[in-house]
Amino acid sequence: MVSRRLAIAVIAAGSLADAGPCDIYSSGGTPCIAAHSTTRALYSSYTGPLYQVQRASDSTTIDIAPRSAGGVADAAAQDSFCAGTTCLITIIYDQSGQGNDLTQAPPGGFDGPESNGYDNLASAIGAPVTLKGQKAYGVFISPGTGYRNNAAMGTATGDDPEGMYAVLDGTHYNDACCFDYGNAETSALDTGNGHMEAIYFGDNTVWGYGAGVGPWVMADLENGLFSGVSTTYNAGDPSITDRFLTAIVKGEAGHWAIRGGNAASSALATYYDGERPNASGYSPMSKEGAIVLGIGGDNSNGAQGTFYEGAMTAGYPSDATENAVQANIAAAGYATVSLTSGPALAVGSVVSFQATTTGYTTRFIAHTGSTVNTQVVSSSSSTTLKQQASWTVQTGLGNSGCLSFESVDTPGSYIRHSGFQLLLNQDDGTKLFAEDATFCPMEGLNGEGNSLRSWSYPTRYFRHYNNELYVATNGGVHDFDATAFFTDDVSWVVSSGFS
Repeated sequence: MVSRRLAIAVIAAGSLADAGPCDIYSSGGTPCIAAHSTTRALYSSYTGPLYQVQRASDSTTIDIAPRSAGGVADAAAQDSFCAGTTCLITIIYDQSGQGNDLTQAPPGGFDGPESNGYDNLASAIGAPVTLKGQKAYGVFISPGTGYRNNAAMGTATGDDPEGMYAVLDGTHYNDACCFDYGNAETSALDTGNGHMEAIYFGDNTVWGYGAGVGPWVMADLENGLFSGVSTTYNAGDPSITDRFLTAIVKGEAGHWAIRGGNAASSALATYYDGERPNASGYSPMSKEGAIVLGIGGDNSNGAQGTFYEGAMTAGYPSDATENAVQANIAAAGYATVSLTSGPALAVGSVVSFQATTTGYTTRFIAHTGSTVNTQVVSSSSSTTLKQQASWTVQTGLGNSGCLSFESVDTPGSYIRHSGFQLLLNQDDGTKLFAEDATFCPMEGLNGEGNSLRSWSYPTRYFRHYNNELYVATNGGVHDFDATAFFTDDVSWVVSSGFS
């Protein structure tokens, strides 16, 4: 019989192209009991659906599968299905055969402000990437967005051993609670210390934290984010901002570990490996076995992050197994791709944005004080109004792959969203402002000009509604999210500015 260690070595050294992460875990004696990815199959033989999207134009859905067994997701099928409208990711399918699919998170102990406590669903286009040159989409989690399965099968409960990994965007995070992937409460309520075991990524310092200013890979064990044995600081847990990041948490009776590394390399580092936290309730653990993505165990949904793939195992994986999984992830070749499309907007140019909705085509995006609105502007308008309707295109303050729009008449002030309304505010230098002021132009949804998608809330677009400007979704709880005229209201003809 081939030894377990030898089997892993053969996979790691000789046949990465033929094995997926969950094949490697199985060879290591710790099979996947949940396998989630919108970018690729996690088993070499998997041909089933990876995820489902729903388009707003008619509410129909389509399942997106890999292009071939064990391959990359068929992004072209999604692009064709969603052309001229918007799409949301409604299901992230479990590839393990356990049926542990992730769907819209229901209300819990913490209920967000929208959808009667139900979390929002992610945009289907918020996180484009390539794997070995083939386009795919990740799951871009904005605050208020989350997925869950409260009836998962085969997951660890009590003090049972388990492992989990996730490939994330190390540049997309915040300090809110909690961008998690892993084991959580089945009730969506905080039921006490040790009732969770999930990967956390962000720069929250309320509980545990690591070296530097963050972000850090930590573990959400409920009522605490832990970087090690202490409830506070672990100097061995580094700040890590690799564009593609592998994060690992694993635990067994009396013992657990955090590991991580650049998903583009084959090396993992161990950030903590030792006894359970030295606070009551964490040894033994009381894991419940639900699965969360993008939220905390009680549905705390203020965090942000991007998820590409991940899995959970039965049993405590060896470092050797995880190293082989990491080599497989590196071989998958994650790479960035353009976040913009449609007519190009040159950085440094001065532009105007003309509405395309019938009856409103004389109106342009302008501002009155700090309020961004549409106004009727023409060649005979005053110089003041022309300047108020002219915008300098700048490299995106929050993401250089997108753009920011600086006021011509108020230099240093940018269009940004706050409370989903568009405002003109002075750049205050904060990370939040930079992200709120970053937008990604794409082909106009009605076929004209550009639509301007929020980078930090990619389900939301510049929309005029009652002549004021919002970042709006194609259907939602606000009046300005109305589906009627949406594709026209979010499409803008871009031309040279008036000034």
